Amino acid sequence: MTTAPERELLRRVLPLALPAFVIAYVIGAFVSADVALSATIGVAVVLANFTIHALSMAWAGSVSPVALVAVGLGGFAVRLAAIFVALLLLNRLAWFSPVAFVAAVVPATVALLAFEARVLSGRLQADLWTFPAASTEVRR
Repeated sequence: MTTAPERELLRRVLPLALPAFVIAYVIGAFVSADVALSATIGVAVVLANFTIHALSMAWAGSVSPVALVAVGLGGFAVRLAAIFVALLLLNRLAWFSPVAFVAAVVPATVALLAFEARVLSGRLQADLWTFPAASTEVRR
């Protein structure tokens, strides 16, 4: 059995998490420790968002094409709302910097999307999924 493409992509992204945390913290530390921590939390939120996305899409891909589309579209809205709620809840803390958080979330998301496109380039993503139920022949 082959690895789901989402799990494979997650396996390739996870080693890049530590350098992303370090970069966010170091850049934020030029302003203050609070900004550095806020930026690092922003990168952590992006990584958690991507992990949940990859695992939920891998699960849905094993169920059916309809589940894949439902999780893909519905999951996007839910994860976007979760980032917004995290921002609102963290903003209640005195030390939290929402500007640093957003300034880390946006480039981390763009970098993650660019990495995903690079890893999947040259391959049709639909060719990576297999649906066992769709490939069985009907016997008479």
